[in-house]
Amino acid sequence: MKFLSAVHSDVGIRKSTNQDGLCLKIAQTPSDDVLLAVICDGMGGLEKGELASATIIRAMSEWFENNLPDILKKSYNFDAVKKEWETIISTQNDLLYQYGENHRLQLGTTLTALLIVDKTYIIVHVGDSRVYKITDVITILTEDQTVVSRDLKLGLITPEEAEKDPRQNVLLQCIGASKTVVPEYVTGAVAKNNEFMLCSDGFRHMISSSEMLGVMSPNLMSNEAVMKKTLVDLTELNKSRQERDNISAILIKAV
Repeated sequence: MKFLSAVHSDVGIRKSTNQDGLCLKIAQTPSDDVLLAVICDGMGGLEKGELASATIIRAMSEWFENNLPDILKKSYNFDAVKKEWETIISTQNDLLYQYGENHRLQLGTTLTALLIVDKTYIIVHVGDSRVYKITDVITILTEDQTVVSRDLKLGLITPEEAEKDPRQNVLLQCIGASKTVVPEYVTGAVAKNNEFMLCSDGFRHMISSSEMLGVMSPNLMSNEAVMKKTLVDLTELNKSRQERDNISAILIKAV
């Protein structure tokens, strides 16, 4: 299996710095290509958000380069990947939390990563960045770890109330600002022409899933130039609708 891909990130209309971090790595193997996509959203209301997101991006990138080859040579499986990812998250969380304590500031980041090996995917997720799977329908594969999402799931608020709730961006956990972090994991199969999109919350606040599907369906994403233009166009649409956050996305198509 091979991949087409596109990446786009924009500081947006209000912030002076882009606190989103992105990583996309594709490596060739004797059979299929191996892909890692990572998106981290440094906390907009917290200091040093860009440092936190960059720190996690670097750790995941180094894992792909240095650790994953050994797993692939031995016995690739979900448990082996999960064990190493949990070590990364725990270690980096401790380091960032201690850095904040030492410098009397708060910093934190979401983490959403997608690994595709042998026609299967593994997602690790902390926070409210998202992974979408796009076929003839669009499906959100991750669950937002926010106060509003939790209250909606518990039936404490209605979907209409959730849309207007001022706590939209209040996270239940993030790396660097939580003493302990419990990641969510999702696994599944990858078929030809499946698309996956990772995005920060700024990318999807002002546009609906149906709008995304309308321009991102696999039959329309014929090459990487089209994929890139689609991400740029959706980013500009978000900005025209007065999205205030940084806006970032990674789009992947299995071919």
